[in-house]
Amino acid sequence: MRAGYVFSEVATGLRRNVTMTIAMILTTGISLGLLGLGLLIVKMTDDTKAIYGDKVEILIYLTADQSKEDPNCLQPLCSGLLTELQANPEISEVYFESQEQAYERYKKQFANQPAMLEIATADALQASFHIKLYDPQRFEVITQQYGDRQGVGSIQDQAAFLERLFVVLNGMRNATIILAVIQAAAAFLLISNMVQIAAYTRRTETEIMRLVGASRWRTQLPFLIEAVVAGLIGAAIAVGGLFAVKTFVLDRTLGALFRSGILPAVSTADLVTVAPILGGAGAVLAAVSAYVTLRLYVRI
Repeated sequence: MRAGYVFSEVATGLRRNVTMTIAMILTTGISLGLLGLGLLIVKMTDDTKAIYGDKVEILIYLTADQSKEDPNCLQPLCSGLLTELQANPEISEVYFESQEQAYERYKKQFANQPAMLEIATADALQASFHIKLYDPQRFEVITQQYGDRQGVGSIQDQAAFLERLFVVLNGMRNATIILAVIQAAAAFLLISNMVQIAAYTRRTETEIMRLVGASRWRTQLPFLIEAVVAGLIGAAIAVGGLFAVKTFVLDRTLGALFRSGILPAVSTADLVTVAPILGGAGAVLAAVSAYVTLRLYVRI
C-alpha cells in the first residue's frame, strides 16, 4: 500500500467535507479541553491536600481585650489555659501566637498584596493558640471543652474550611468531566456523520477498489486516518485553549493566591503533562468512532 496515495486520499476527504470537519474538530477540542481542565483541577486538589495535609490546625482565638491586656500570655488566665492545653491528651502540639506575631505572619502571607497590608494592623488581629490533634476528627471535643472559657473569643477548625474548599474543587472537577463526556458524545456523532458522508461521497472509488481486489481494511484506512487527524487537531486546540485559560484567566484572577501559597499554581509543566493525555484521548475517540461507524453503518 502506497503511503503517499493514502495520505492524498485523507487530504482530499478532509477538504471535501470541510464544514463537517471543522465542526468535528471544534467539538472534539471543547470536549478534550474540558477533560484537561478536569485533570488540572484534580492535580490542584491533590496539591492542596499535600500543602495543608500536615498543617491543619485548630485555632483558639482570644478576645480582643485579653489579647491586648496580656500580649505575651503571662497572666494566670492565659498561662493557665496554655498549661491545660499542653496537658490535654487529645492535643499533640500547641503554641501561643501573640498579636504581633500574628501581624508578622499576616505581612509575610500577603507580602505581594499591598491592598491587604493597608487594611490590617496588629491591634486588629487576635492572639491565639495553634493546636494540632492526634485525631483531627475530634475537633468537637476542643470546642466543648474550651468554647465557653473566659478569655476565649472563638474557635476555628481549619479542616472545616479545607473540606469546603475540596467540595468546591471536586464539584468543579465533576461538572467539567460531565460536560466533557457530553461533548465527547457529540464529537462521536459528528465523527460518525463525517465518516458516513465521506464514504458516500467516495463510494464510486471504493467500489472500484473492491472490484480490483482491495481489502476492506485498505478501503477503510483513509477514513480512519481522516478521523484521527481531525481528533489530533482538536486535541491541539484543546491544549492551546488550556494555555490561554492559564495565562489570561487563572494567573490573573488567582495569581495573588498562587503567589501567597494559599493555592497551588497551575504550572506550564502541568499542561505539558496533560497534553499527551489529551492527544491520545483525541486519537482514540476519533479512531473508535470511525471504526464503529465503518463496521456498522458503512459497507465498503
